[in-house]
Amino acid sequence: MAFRNISHIAGSAMTAQAVRLNTIASNLANANTAAGSEAEVYRARKPVFAAVAERHGLVGGQIPGASVRVLDVVQSTEPVRKVYEPDNPLANEEGIVFYPNVNPVAEMTDMMAASRAFETNVEVMSRVKSMQQALLRLGEE
Repeated sequence: MAFRNISHIAGSAMTAQAVRLNTIASNLANANTAAGSEAEVYRARKPVFAAVAERHGLVGGQIPGASVRVLDVVQSTEPVRKVYEPDNPLANEEGIVFYPNVNPVAEMTDMMAASRAFETNVEVMSRVKSMQQALLRLGEE
């Protein structure tokens, strides 16, 4: 596989993880926002990824490659939290306040995994660069 293909795969994965981290940040920022109705409450968002196979033509054959694409960012279907808080100004006529379906513990775990995946792809890019430099040094001798 060509260095360019490796860099393309790692770069697309880094972009996908950046979207994942931004989505997690949005979820955590809205984790405790209250709403007066179920329709108005913030709902957790999750990115949807896909590995897309690509073929790059070469003389005499094909070299397979791939990339990671973000297909969409969808809202979670988990139910929202309903809390009885009759003194809250956002409470409905039954005294219920609606809170997002964001689980901060799960979001933090997801954030650690996304950060680690991003770091791994940075390391891949760094190693590709090192290999390219070593290859250039071979030509100097």
